[in-house]
Formats: sequence, C-alpha cells, structure tokens
Amino acid sequence: MEHEEFDCDVLVIGLGPVGAALTALLAQRGLRVIAIDKDSTIYPLPRAVHFDHEIMRLFQQLGVAEEVGRHARDVPDYEFRAADGTLLMKLPRGGESPSGWRAGYMFHQPGLEQVLRDLIAGLPSVEARLGVLFEGFVQDTQGVTASLVGPEGPQSVRARYLIGCDGASSLVRGAIGGGLYDYKFDEPWLVVDVSTSDACRLPTSNIQVCDPARPTTCVFGGPGWHRWEFMLLPGETPEAMTNDAVIEALIRPWGCGPVKVERKAVYRFHGLVANRWRSGRAIIAGDAAHQTPPFAGQGMCSGMRDAANLAWKLEAVLKSQADDALLDTYQAEREPHSRALIELAIGMGRIVCTRDPAQADRRDADMRAAVARGAPPLPPMRPSPFTTGCVLAGSPGAGEMFPQPVSGQGESLQRMDDIMGPEPWLLTRGRALKAVGLRTLSLSCERLAPFRRDLAKWLVEHSTEAVLVRPDRYVFGSGDARSLVDAWRKCLQTGLAA
Repeated sequence: MEHEEFDCDVLVIGLGPVGAALTALLAQRGLRVIAIDKDSTIYPLPRAVHFDHEIMRLFQQLGVAEEVGRHARDVPDYEFRAADGTLLMKLPRGGESPSGWRAGYMFHQPGLEQVLRDLIAGLPSVEARLGVLFEGFVQDTQGVTASLVGPEGPQSVRARYLIGCDGASSLVRGAIGGGLYDYKFDEPWLVVDVSTSDACRLPTSNIQVCDPARPTTCVFGGPGWHRWEFMLLPGETPEAMTNDAVIEALIRPWGCGPVKVERKAVYRFHGLVANRWRSGRAIIAGDAAHQTPPFAGQGMCSGMRDAANLAWKLEAVLKSQADDALLDTYQAEREPHSRALIELAIGMGRIVCTRDPAQADRRDADMRAAVARGAPPLPPMRPSPFTTGCVLAGSPGAGEMFPQPVSGQGESLQRMDDIMGPEPWLLTRGRALKAVGLRTLSLSCERLAPFRRDLAKWLVEHSTEAVLVRPDRYVFGSGDARSLVDAWRKCLQTGLAA
C-alpha cells in the first residue's frame, strides 16, 4: 500500500464503544487509524448497561475479555410483572451460548470504555485525538479529506476511508444524506442510575413493571450499579421529573433505602434507521446508522456488530485483497439484523408502554395464556441469518454465527478463536487445501483435537464436508472445500458469492 499522500488508512469519527472497538480491530489488522472524539475525557456515567455473548466474543478477539469482565456481571432473569406485582412472564437467564461465553452481561459503560481506550493507546498504528471536533469532509475517487477543529485550531486529515461513529445526531450521516426511516415509536422516559451498597436489598432479577399507571423498568448495571427507568406521563416535564424529591418518591416503593443517584436524565426512546449507510468512501456505524429502544438491550450490541462486519472488509479492500464493491455488503447484511432487533425492542416496548387499563388487562391475560401454553409471547432475540451479502446463500449454515467450542476448565480452558486466529477459516473433514488468505485445516489436525467433536457435530448436523468462516465469525458458506474457496474469492472481488 502506498501511504505518502494519506495521513491514515481510516479516520474514525467518535470514540464511544463502537468507534473504539472499530479502531482497535482495524489497527490489529495492521491498518493506520486516526480516531477523534469531541470530548477530551470518557463520559463518566453509564448509558448502555447490557451486551450479549457475541459481543464478549468480540472482546475476546480484541484480547480484552478478562478486563471487560471486571466491569460486568452475568445477566439475571428478566421478569415482566403486572401492576399488582404478580408475574406475567419470566425470561430465564441464559447459560452458556454458541459463542463460548455466558449468554449476556450487565456492565458499567465507563469502565468498558476505559478498557478500550487503554487498548488503542497501546497500538502503535493508532493516533487518538481527543477534544477534536469534526466539521465536514470532501471526497474523491482516492480518499477523503476531513476538516477538524482541535484545541490548537483547524486540522485537515487525508484518509482512504472515513467512518462516522458519531452517535444519534451524526454529522457524517447528515453529510452522506438519505435521511432516516422512522418507526414512529417515540416515548419519553426518566433514566436514573444509582450506586448501591451491600445493605441495599434490590430485586435479584431485572424487572419490567407493566403498570398502566406508570410503566417502570428496574435492572442491574455493572457491579455496584442499578438502574430505574420511569415512563413520563402526559403533562410531565423533564425538568419536573429530574427533581431529587420526585426521584426519591419513585424509588422509595422498591424498599432499597438510601441510594446515591449518580445520573438522572430524560430520554426519548425511539427506533430509527438511516436509509444510506455508505456514500463512496464515507460510512456510518452504530447509533449514526440505527437507534434502538432499550427494551431488548441490543443498542450497543448492534453497533459492535457493525464494527466487526466493517473491520475485516475494510482490511481486505485496503490490502488489495478485495474490490471496493465488498463494502456494499455491509449495509446489505447489517441493516436487516439491526431492523429485526429494533422491531423486537419496539414490540417489547409496546407491551410495556400500554397505558389504557382495559388494554393492559387484556395484555396481561394474553401473556399469562401464552405462558400457560408454553409459548412466551416474545420472538427469539437472535435475528435470522444473512440471506444477502458476502455469503453463499442457500448452503447449509450460511449467514449464521459459527459456534466457538470451548475445552477444559480453569487454567486449562481453551477457546477455539484463540487457537485459530483472526483470519477467515476453512475447516474440512477431508484433506486441507492450500489457499492464500485462508487458514485451512482438516478436522484431523492436532490443533483442533480439543474441539474436534463439536466441529464434527456441526458439520454432520449441516450435512456438509467443509465450512468457510469469515473473520467476524459468521458462516460464509458450506459444501465442497474447493468450491467454497472459489466462491469466497469471487465474493471478495465482486461482492457476490454466486
């Protein structure tokens, strides 16, 4: 790669969790990154409080899973309760997952962000510029020139690609154009984060109170933190609801005793999706591309999946292993996933936000009846596999996340991703092939011995001889090994596998 006329390969706008994860993924792949953030320090209070097993697998890939775990705890049961406190439905806490980690985690965002900032600070190909504002960009066929303003005045950065991870009010999204698709779900809620002590007797589950008089959420945060969310009623103002006396009265019925309120803010919970995620060499990710109500705990998770999807594709393009057309598969793959989770969250929100008492009674009866039939009235959390994009559509397992087998316990525990490395894998029951840019292994390989039974089981269940797994750990396709290699190369060069 020629570097002379470029300050970096990729300019990342915004160093929240998504921007920081994307920066680290790119730098670990040998790309030069300049990452900026308008703030000079990490926001000191929690915002997101949940991530799932797939995101912990991403932290494993970044090498920081253990450090992130210090700021997280296992997700508890999730209960939906009626106005009188009786149980409507319980979503049990998940155990182990296909990712080789616990199903979900409640976490403290400032701690997580500090782990990611410390990570990128130690990566030699990253330059982080804090307290720097993004003002705009122009692009041509070769790259992007961004205008920035820092503490010492105006700056100009020349990059091959620009990624806007700059949040819900994204300037990069505005520059790309295309507007937003609005799901017409817009509800104001008071969010209260408190630090707790062992003397504070809080519920042992996350709880959604489906009370038409005041829909309420009570959930864990990271260790030592708890959150309440209270829906605002008609006529209530943010100014009135953030009054300390009002907050104390809302929390008092939970019987926790004195707590220290660390954060109080009114947010509008809504579902929005950008119509255009890419314009030439400018791309958006995270909240800049999609905004999710919090009821399913998938807002930050969706942004992290964007980062994982984008990183390997940018690497392939920038290292001349793939055509620029590969980047068109980013929105094609990620938008349906994001929309599915937004729609799930809105569906959960509509259940919770019912304010008409008669409708609430019917809802409660329907939920109890569904549970009695053994059919909880919520769709599965996981979206359907990719059907378009860089996948060999129609082949068994294509577009789904490939599982990560785990072997041993304690100090002898091994996770397969650590053994296999970050590149794409071709795993086969036959003889391993030689293919540039792919790690190709036969199941008979000694390296795979700890995981052989689980891998063989997957291949048998999918009635296939081989599987090609992308760097983001989604299945490209399965079938004949040589045909998979040919289809993979075609996808890299055209954005289409067949």
